Amino acid sequence: MVMERAAWHRWAAVGWRALGTQVRIVVAEGGRLDDARRMLEADLAEVDAACSRFRPDSELNALPRDGRSVTIGPLLAEAIGAALRAAALTEGDVDPTVGAALAVLGYDRDFARIAPDAPGAHQKVRAAMIAGWRNVRLDGRVLTMPPGTSLDLGATAKAWAADRSAARIAGSLGQGVLVSLGGDIAVAGPPPAGGWTIRVQDVTGDPDDQPEGTYSVVAIRDGGLATSSTAVRRWRRGGNVLHHILDPRTGAPADTTWRTVSVTAGTCTDANAASTAAIIRGRQAPSWLAGHGLAARLVNTRGIVITVGGWPHPRTPGMRDRD
Repeated sequence: MVMERAAWHRWAAVGWRALGTQVRIVVAEGGRLDDARRMLEADLAEVDAACSRFRPDSELNALPRDGRSVTIGPLLAEAIGAALRAAALTEGDVDPTVGAALAVLGYDRDFARIAPDAPGAHQKVRAAMIAGWRNVRLDGRVLTMPPGTSLDLGATAKAWAADRSAARIAGSLGQGVLVSLGGDIAVAGPPPAGGWTIRVQDVTGDPDDQPEGTYSVVAIRDGGLATSSTAVRRWRRGGNVLHHILDPRTGAPADTTWRTVSVTAGTCTDANAASTAAIIRGRQAPSWLAGHGLAARLVNTRGIVITVGGWPHPRTPGMRDRD
């Protein structure tokens, strides 16, 4: 559920960096903030060890590349299951088998370590590098992939981790919790009066800062909100501007019809799958989102904002919120 909300509420919150992104946790009762942070830090450490494409010692990087079936840990199995579900829901727009293609394009390490402008033309992605999600089989914890397949869970892992941690922390502490991982937001437990207030704009920042450019103020009571963008995680190779959202049908970065897409859904994972698919679907995205009954905010490359599904109208700095 998404609705317009007039005022910010001050809850107890703390932020830091992990998984290569900005982390923020908010609790409805400030007395348990330290406990909530410790639980989230432990969760993210486990997710990183299981799912990181950039850690040589991660379980993901230890997967065989020769087509053999392998029994994997429960956490990695859950993360891969979430990625395959997102692929099915988006008809393949969000495909976890693009790992090798991303590496060939230069995204082969934590993004902070990628040279923003490297000389030389980037290598061309070959079709065989993307095995296709339908060729990945997960039976319980037994994983089978075509030879040479390299998984990238980046399109879904942060959102899934936010859902997982928010539910676990809320259940343990018995209070409302908001978890934000790079702007992928999950909420769980009893919401504050009026819902969890969130300011949505191109660049996610501290909600107490003055907003830059057009923005929306919304509130959610449950589920999640996610934003996908072609304006961040960009780099150059031989004069070619690349970004991290690949169209699995071509192996190339998706056309930049949209600068950002924000979506609310029943879970952060579903919201993230929809926002990423919207980037890939380009001009067809608004009708696709509306057809699935999703509230969304889309910003094109000229900064024009389009909203669907009851998303509140955009605001600009200096506008007064309605009571």
